[in-house]
Amino acid sequence: MSSIQPIRPPLPPFTWHTAIQKVRLAEDAWNSRDPEKVSLAYSANSSWRNRNEFLSGREAIVEFMRRKWAKELDYRLIKELWAFHEMRIAVRFAYEWHDDSGNWFRSYGNENWEFDQNGLMHQRLASINDLPITEEERQYRWPLGPRPDGHPSLSDLGL
Repeated sequence: MSSIQPIRPPLPPFTWHTAIQKVRLAEDAWNSRDPEKVSLAYSANSSWRNRNEFLSGREAIVEFMRRKWAKELDYRLIKELWAFHEMRIAVRFAYEWHDDSGNWFRSYGNENWEFDQNGLMHQRLASINDLPITEEERQYRWPLGPRPDGHPSLSDLGL
């Protein structure tokens, strides 16, 4: 059994530039809606609080994401750096999705992240609120996948 830990740049301690890069990499990964791919950014024993759910470990994270994206259809996310310091990053985010009945939502939230020395997130604390919106109120209309370069940020959209 190998004790070599994967490395996930950019590595802490973060600078303004590397914190923004880390946030965009996370956003792009989540917009892939690929649970296995996304889970690789987290340490094997990563702990999460997501709304009222507490998770521990990659397997739990993968299962959580499978459930999430089976419910939250046509998911599109924008994350924005709020603050950073050494091993920690705080982000705010908003994502749009609809349920299987065609009801649209915009979910707003904040996340606090803490990383290990290899750049893997070992703690994620998320607080999230859902706002029902109409299809006409949607602001995220890019094709499924990463947000295109040049698409407005949360601040640009007034969110």
